[in-house]
This record gives sequence, C-alpha cells and structure tokens, in this order.
Amino acid sequence: MIYEANTLAIAVFSILVLATLAFSFYLGAKAKSSQGYFAAGGSIHWFVNGIAFAGDYLSAASFLGICGMIAFFGFDGFLYSIGYLAGWIVALLVIAEPLKRLGKYTFADALDSKFQSRGIKAAAGLSTLVVSLFYLIPQMVGAGALVKPLLGLQYWQGVVIVGAVVVFIVVTAGMVSTTYVQFLKGGLLVVFSFVLTILILVRGLEVTPESELGKTQVIELRDGKRFVDGTPIGFGVGEKNVEPVGKLVELPDGKTKTGPLGPIAFISTIAKSKIEITTNQKEKNGKQTIVPKIVDGKDMLSPGNLPAFKGIRTNSWYAKLDFVSLMVALFAGTASLPHILIRYYTVKDQASARKSTIVGITSIGFFYILTLYIGLGAMVSGTLDPTDSNMAAPLLAKSFSNLLFAAVSAIAFTTVLGTVSGLIIAAGGSVAHDIVSGFFGWKLTDHQTIRVAKIASVVIGAIAILLGLAFEGMNVSYLVGWAFAIAASANLPALLMLLFWRRTTKQGIIAGVLVGLISSLLWIIVSPDMFKNMYGMDIKDAFVPLSQPGLVTIPLSFAAILVASLLTSDNPEMQGHEKLV
Repeated sequence: MIYEANTLAIAVFSILVLATLAFSFYLGAKAKSSQGYFAAGGSIHWFVNGIAFAGDYLSAASFLGICGMIAFFGFDGFLYSIGYLAGWIVALLVIAEPLKRLGKYTFADALDSKFQSRGIKAAAGLSTLVVSLFYLIPQMVGAGALVKPLLGLQYWQGVVIVGAVVVFIVVTAGMVSTTYVQFLKGGLLVVFSFVLTILILVRGLEVTPESELGKTQVIELRDGKRFVDGTPIGFGVGEKNVEPVGKLVELPDGKTKTGPLGPIAFISTIAKSKIEITTNQKEKNGKQTIVPKIVDGKDMLSPGNLPAFKGIRTNSWYAKLDFVSLMVALFAGTASLPHILIRYYTVKDQASARKSTIVGITSIGFFYILTLYIGLGAMVSGTLDPTDSNMAAPLLAKSFSNLLFAAVSAIAFTTVLGTVSGLIIAAGGSVAHDIVSGFFGWKLTDHQTIRVAKIASVVIGAIAILLGLAFEGMNVSYLVGWAFAIAASANLPALLMLLFWRRTTKQGIIAGVLVGLISSLLWIIVSPDMFKNMYGMDIKDAFVPLSQPGLVTIPLSFAAILVASLLTSDNPEMQGHEKLV
C-alpha cells in the first residue's frame, strides 16, 4: 500500500501545525501598526530574514515539485533548480538595495516612488494580485497531495484545510509571525532534506527482484471517485491503492546491491544502471493507463525526458524555444515575485537587504543540490505514486521510517502554509495599500488599512482554494513556471527601466506592467499545455505554439515601456543625452 492512515504522521502533523498557529497568534498580537503588519516594522535581523527568504522561496514547488520531476523525468527536474537559483543573482546584484531604498510596504511603492501616480498604484496592485494567485495554485495543489498519505483524507479536503489555516494565520498575525515561521520552516526543511540525503547515500542502491517489477494499471474516474483496475482507490475495506513504481532493474557489473555510496559514486552508478519508470497514457474517456518502461540511467541523467523539454532532443524550433522561454522566465521571475520583494522591507537598511539576500542564496543553493539526490533516490526507491509526482519526497522518506515520513510530510505541509501566508499577505497588502488607498484615494487609518487587508486576504484565500481544486494532478513546479513568467513579464521590466533609464515616465511604467501582465496571462490561457491539461483538447488546436510565454511577453513589456515613455516624455531636450544601461 502506498497510502494508509498513519497515527504517528497525524500526531506529528497536528503538533507542528498547532505550534505554528500558536506561534503566529502570539507574534501577531504585537503587530499593531500597518508598518508592523505588512513589513514587521523593518526590525528583522538580516540573518533571520535570509533564512526566511529560503523559507518563502523553498515552497511546494521546490520540495514537492522538483523532487517529483527528478524522480519521474531525471535531470530535467534539476534544470528547474538551476533556473530558480540563477534568478537570485538578479535579485542580489540589481534589485535588493534599490528596492529597499525606494519602497515602504509593497512593490508598487518602489515603482511609484518617483511619480506618485494612482495609475501606477493600480497597475502594480493588479499585477501583485494576479501573480500571487498564480503562485498560490501550485501551493494548494501540493497541500491537497500531502493529506492523502498524512491524514487519509481526500485531495479537496487538504486544499480546504490549508486555505482555512492560512487565512487564520494571516488575519490574526502579520509579517512578523510569517517571517519567523518561515525562518523555522526554512531551517527545518534544509536540515531534514540533508538528513534524507545522507540516508539515501548510506543505503546505496539495490536491484528489485523481477517478481516485484511493475505492471500495467488502468486508472479511471467514475462519479467523482477514482478506481484502479476497477477497484476504488482509498483506505477502507474493499479499497486499494495504485501499485508503487520507481525500481532499479540492473546495476553495473552484475551486482545486486552496492552498499553505502559517496555523492559522486551514487550519481555515476545510476548512470550505468537500468531503471523502471512509467509512461502515463491518458485517453479521451477519462481513463489513464500506467505502463512500466525500462530505460538506461544515463538517459535519465540527460535533458529531454520531460514532455516540455523534449524539444532539446528534436529538430523542432518551437520546442527548443519553449524550453528557452521557460528558463528566461525562471531567471527573471525570482526578482519579480511579490512575496519575495516585500521581504526587503522587513530589514532596517540597504546593507541588511544585501546580506540577507546572500544568506538566502547560500541556503537555497545548498537545498537545490540536495533535491538532485532526493529525486534520484526516489526514482529507484520503489515507492513512487505513478498518478502524482508531487509525493516523491514524502514517500521516499516513508521507505526509511514512519517517523521520518511524518516529520518530512509535516514540514512540507508547513512549507505550504508559510509560502501561502506570505503570498496572501502580499496580495492583501496590495489591495489595501495600493488599490484602496493608492488608486481610489481613500484615507485610511492604520487600523482600517489592516482591516481592509484582512478582508481581502479572506477573499483571496477562498479564490486560492477554488483554483487549487481546478488544477488537481498537475506538477506544482510546472505550475510555478507560469507564475514566474507572469511576474517576469509584468514586474521586472518596469522596475529595471525605472532604475536604469532616466527617461522612463509614469505612462511607460503603467503600459509596461499592463502589457506584460495581460499578454502573459492571455498567452497561458490559449497555450498548448492549457488546452491539453485543462480543456481536454488537442494541443494542435491551441492558438499559440509555445506553452511558456516569457520569451515573447518579457521583451513586449520592455518595448511598451520604451514606446510609451518616448511618446510621453516631458523633456524632449534630453533626448540623446541619456541611455539605457
């Protein structure tokens, strides 16, 4: 059985979640002002903020999504890690200090610091809302996936639980509590991932007996309930789980077991082995056939296995451009995410912003190295759920012990809680500070501003629950790629042009944000992957050739800023005397 009710897991989960809620409520009582609620009063130490950066960034996409991608598709999943980490170079060298200098509460403060424009407030506030909602989708999907092995609940119940708990955290707490929860969660996640990696290397590799290799399974949906080979999937009497996959078929030199391996030897041995993976074939009648397939390890350690990356191995220019578009979005999106940007306002000065970014990069980089070993370890563990790649890391932990499974799953769940709370605070703060106060011009007291933000947070939390239910089953890291593309298209061009081109006008900023936001959003809606996974239609019917919009929409946003600024320049005599840096 892959999934079964686990008393120890339930106990550890309950203790950790209740402790998180109590901690949030205690610290949240101290946030009386809007400065304290939205930005922790700028009082967070740079080291704590740096680890909190890791806690914010190492979301469900990083822990569940990337590990799952590596487990099912090999090196392609690690390319996401590389893209995520590379984006922090932009944040460190370009964004950190200027953003701290220009802003106060939200990303819109930085864009509007020079102009005091209601239009900029509205555009930046809308961008923050859309990006936050898109980033919330994979977190909610990850939460729904986690409750199955943890609590024996259905997917939708997990999504609702996370939504309710996070809304409670946000409305009773604020940025102070969110920061320290992220600090603790980020630290625990890195530590337990390191422990899991050590256990993987110590256990080494072992060939699975031929009698235990996988078999073809048929999954179908009837009246809202899933069945495997005609038997309902669940935890009760007369119900069963899908058969686990991910098995080592052959080791080099005819060995059946290696014993403990070093980090390099572990990877090189997998490269010389044969591994059983699965291919999932979806039919129009709703059935999903899971077929075992034996592949060479070296192929899994080469790019091009993930459907979105197959273009690397083909002559299709569209497929190659889709891959480049994704990597551009990952590289540019990190420095554009609202819940990351507002964390720069929680420290006291620009130097602290830079130092906290360095701490964050170090922690995040170390974690991403660990994801390679966790993903590869899960690939040959014989514990994978073939219907849900997001459960690779927790199920791998379960192969060692129920205690480790309980701890890792509970930490993964609090990872979702922390990231979602940060996103909702960013979105709620944007509604109160940028849209209600900035655009509509309502004069709110500190108490009223916080109240509006909390009401907005409840609404945003409800929308996040609905979106999480709609995108069930999709890999969370892939979903995050879309959020990064929207953020990189709408936010980064405007911020860079404001910082490095003196002729940028308020009309240019507004045009760049709106063009980047709308074009990337529309592109995703009519993309091939949306047609396939959401609409159930043939990808050939999609209106655009690429699933990833960044390669088109990021330059489009820059062009909109350039053209609009030139057309609305207040000082034509300066033309030719300033240049884009």
